[in-house]
Amino acid sequence: MAERLLEVNDLNVRFATEDGIVRAVDGISFELERGKVIGIVGESGSGKSVTAMTLMGLTRGVNARFEGEVLYKGTDLLQISDADMQKFRGNELGMIFQDPMTSLNPVYRIGEQIVEAIRAHEHVDKRTARARTVELLRQVGIPNPESRVDNFPHEFSGGMRQRAMIAMALSCNPSILIADEPTTALDVTIQAQIVDLINRLKDDFDSAVIFITHDLGVIAEIADEIIVMYAGRVVERGSKRDIFYDPQMPYTWGLLGSIPRLDRPRVERLHTIEGAPPSLINAPEGCKFRPRCPHAFEKCREEPRLDNRVGTPGHLDRCWLDVEFKRATRDKTISGGSVEAA
Repeated sequence: MAERLLEVNDLNVRFATEDGIVRAVDGISFELERGKVIGIVGESGSGKSVTAMTLMGLTRGVNARFEGEVLYKGTDLLQISDADMQKFRGNELGMIFQDPMTSLNPVYRIGEQIVEAIRAHEHVDKRTARARTVELLRQVGIPNPESRVDNFPHEFSGGMRQRAMIAMALSCNPSILIADEPTTALDVTIQAQIVDLINRLKDDFDSAVIFITHDLGVIAEIADEIIVMYAGRVVERGSKRDIFYDPQMPYTWGLLGSIPRLDRPRVERLHTIEGAPPSLINAPEGCKFRPRCPHAFEKCREEPRLDNRVGTPGHLDRCWLDVEFKRATRDKTISGGSVEAA
């Protein structure tokens, strides 16, 4: 049995603002084993990045409140001090941030920044850290790493900067790699290369990955399990096959329907989800997706639980609709958009 590295139990993250309490993450739970990839999917504002930043201890502050547990190998990361969290960050949990151009310091060379990350966590001299940096750049596919190590961030392309960020995240060989929208703003060819790289490095470093994205097409290539988030909550969770071939939540159908297909002619425009995500301060009563759901009915004014309604082990959804009705209806929504899961 694979080693369980991370267990998140009923995590709640709230921020106090002048307008009220923002319920950014509302009761998310999942487990992550070594060698596995969990994909977290949802629109902007669904709570994906806040979840990742909280796991890394980067949302701590006077206006943040946490409930639940984040257990890394049995240690609750929400309860430890900032100094102890600093020891876990980098050594045990590494993170690839969404925008490498704002994550990398523009006035320092790429190599200097990775060397600094290594020396912040390990007692090694600069020469040893630089040699490891060159090797890391080689591992992530940067050509001529011996010379490119002295380049500034602006001298790298977008894809190369993202590779450098991956090298930095892996510099201390963490057990868990958190990738927050690592393919955003990259063209599709580079996206595929980055996904393949993360998948390969996961095996090479014997680690686990939390891959965050808004694109189900990207997640189809890498995830073992998928969590769909909406308005800070998990609305569906299951294996890759469950989500792509037996989706139970109308919001998931909308995400699938927005993905273009190449395996058959398109007879109509891509599906769109009407409306906008709700306020996380004044969320609608009952099902949070109700105001945007074309299949909502009176029962949806009550809050549905995340439950196993379909009977498949591990496949959970948060929807009152009858299972047979959903199976008969959903194809009209996603017929033009579902992708073939790998």
